Amino acid sequence: MTHTLAVIALNKPGVLARIAGLLNRRVFNIESIAAGYTEEPDVSRITLVVNGDERELEQVIHQLSKLVDVLKITKLKDGDSIERELALIKIKARPESRRDILDIVEIFRASIVDVGQDTMVIQVIGNGQKINAFTQVIEHQGIVEMVRTGKIALSRQPSAAKDEK
Repeated sequence: MTHTLAVIALNKPGVLARIAGLLNRRVFNIESIAAGYTEEPDVSRITLVVNGDERELEQVIHQLSKLVDVLKITKLKDGDSIERELALIKIKARPESRRDILDIVEIFRASIVDVGQDTMVIQVIGNGQKINAFTQVIEHQGIVEMVRTGKIALSRQPSAAKDEK
């Protein structure tokens, strides 16, 4: 089972590496990790998606809370949080297939962010299932390159990640 954690940490060099290293040493599998600035310049927010049962999740939280630079840890529940991923997908786009590609992009509410002579770059934003479905539909066009951000998430509750440790 996958679990999403919001980790609020000091925005200092090496914090992300220490978090990833700690989980690696403890043999916890990180499915995705995304980090970025917050509304406070000296604080970063790291969204971790880890795989494991409840006991393993408690171990992850316990180990992370030992790190000095970690300020808060919040487990985000599926129904109580907003989750998104971003994917940029470069596909082959021959002139005769561009209309079909545009139709698929419109159906998925994606957007074309670059057009080359023989390729297009498409941006897809949504949950993981949406991005997986889009790639399955578009793969027959020929995926040249693809990159995904991993999950980012916010609780629907006011200031949830700030209020818990």
